[in-house]
Amino acid sequence: MGSGIGSGSGMYFVFMNYDPEYERLRSNRSRKGLHELDVYVSKKHDDLLADVLEPRSYRKTLSLVIVDGFAVELSEDQAALLRSAEGVRVVEKDQELV
Repeated sequence: MGSGIGSGSGMYFVFMNYDPEYERLRSNRSRKGLHELDVYVSKKHDDLLADVLEPRSYRKTLSLVIVDGFAVELSEDQAALLRSAEGVRVVEKDQELV
């Protein structure tokens, strides 16, 4: 596994495959429904990272509820591990615009 956050790390965006529970929760536009969606997505992303990567070797910065994705700082090797994880659709390195 990757050596963790360090000089070889970068920010990556991870987007998940279709999830019927996510879609069900997303369809509920009430305040309670939006809160449940936020909690569900954040836990889902945290659980994925905990299952695939070593503790304290990455830093998730945010969950994107609108697209079922998240941003995480990690190494290229860790990004490769996430690309092959079940439920992951895309892992892309953030590219700064100049």
